[in-house]
Amino acid sequence: MKEIVTFLFGLGFVFNASLFVPQAIKIIKTKSARNISLITFVGFNIIQLNGVLYGYYYKDLILMYGNLISFIGCGTVTLLAIYYRKG
Repeated sequence: MKEIVTFLFGLGFVFNASLFVPQAIKIIKTKSARNISLITFVGFNIIQLNGVLYGYYYKDLILMYGNLISFIGCGTVTLLAIYYRKG
């Protein structure tokens, strides 16, 4: 049972990271980030970076790598929103 819970916990991070993909695609297609809240996405990035650091210091690889892939997905949206913010 422990292995199943661990697997689902890790899979949750993959799903979390994948939720940023449609937003990134929309920004790229429309070349606009008009409806994107930079404050929200910067906040998400800070939280996820903190999760990466926590996982690193406590040697929790699932937490560290899970937050890292979410950080990359969210960071991509954040950078795109900054780049296309005038649209």
